[in-house]
Amino acid sequence: MEKPIEHYWQLRLEHLKTALEKNNFEVYLASRSEDAARIVTEDILPVIKPASMSWGGSRTFVECGLYRQLGAMDGVSVLDTYDTTISDTEKMERRRQALLVDVFFTSTNAVTESGHLVNLDMIGNRIAALTFGPKFVVVLIGRNKIVPDLENAWDRIKNYAAPVNTMRLEKKTPCQATSFCQDCSSPDRICNTWTITEKAFPKHRVKIILINADLGF
Repeated sequence: MEKPIEHYWQLRLEHLKTALEKNNFEVYLASRSEDAARIVTEDILPVIKPASMSWGGSRTFVECGLYRQLGAMDGVSVLDTYDTTISDTEKMERRRQALLVDVFFTSTNAVTESGHLVNLDMIGNRIAALTFGPKFVVVLIGRNKIVPDLENAWDRIKNYAAPVNTMRLEKKTPCQATSFCQDCSSPDRICNTWTITEKAFPKHRVKIILINADLGF
């Protein structure tokens, strides 16, 4: 068999797709990041026809090339929360306004094999949008985010995803120095609010693209 690793993950993603669909998510499969971007631009956006869009902090979103593509789209109002030319106050206001857009893009910190999305946020805008606000949410998920259950999701997030993100963002937290969660009280702490999304409501409001590649943290 050629590419047994890709085949292995394809089977895992197909099983996960079934579990997520039982939980009322609309699910697509992508063999690589470029295919995920194509699904967004050719399959999802032409159907929902958004007049406005925004996104939460997500390396997966950037690695798929969607930040560049969507930021340059004509005829759509874009609230760019990554804009480095604006003040922190304006960034926060954009995050607030992003909760009212037609479509919001994000990823997830972990997804369980039973089809639950698990997230831990600093500010809360990402998980707020996932829960309520935008008409639609598109969640891009690399195969590396899959975990067996909630306990493994918590461990992955606290002892891998969160420390790596503090390093990326150069936050002054103990885990940046040790790589382990210290349950700190640092002003830079990024672990503030947990969410577990068991089902999508209304049905198909949340659209998930499962990608057969390691993306994000």
